[in-house]
Amino acid sequence: MCRNIRTLHNFEPEATSDEVHAAALQFVRKVSGSTKPSKTNQEAFDQAVIDIDVVTTRLLAQLVTSAPPKDREEESLKAKERSAKRFATA
Repeated sequence: MCRNIRTLHNFEPEATSDEVHAAALQFVRKVSGSTKPSKTNQEAFDQAVIDIDVVTTRLLAQLVTSAPPKDREEESLKAKERSAKRFATA
C-alpha cells in the first residue's frame, strides 16, 4: 500500500511536488485504512493529504546533510537489482 512513500531527501534532482503529494496520499491512505474515503470523510481525507504535503515540503527544505546527493537513476537501478534478487524464482 505504501509503494509511493520513498526517501525524498538528498536526491539530485530534488523531489518534485508530485512525488511529495503521492507520498502524502499514500501516508493518509495507510493511516486511515482507506484508499477511497466515503463522501462523509472525503473533505477530512483531502485536507489531511494537503497538510501532510505542506509539512513534508517544509521538512525537505529544512533538512541539511553533508553527504553528496544521490543519483535517482542509479538508486532506481540498485532497487531493481535488489527486487530481482528477492523475487527470483529457482
